[in-house]
Amino acid sequence: MDSEQRISALENRNRIVDAHKRWETSWFRRLCIATITYIVAYAWMTSIGVEVAFLSACIPTGGYLLSTLSLTYARRVWSRYVDAVK
Repeated sequence: MDSEQRISALENRNRIVDAHKRWETSWFRRLCIATITYIVAYAWMTSIGVEVAFLSACIPTGGYLLSTLSLTYARRVWSRYVDAVK
């Protein structure tokens, strides 16, 4: 494999990695997971007889969304700490 092919392969890999990073941090992904969480929680609560399952299912869904918001802040703090240690 010559240099140009190796560079082209690395650039292609970097594009794929960047796309995966954007997906991991996207709001669309968070909303998809929150929707799935709500559906599963609602189905489970309905099956065990929770009276207001549609409302109770909001608790784990809200917890997930709040955790994603706080993780962004925690990641910034962690990054500053790691950079300071270097």
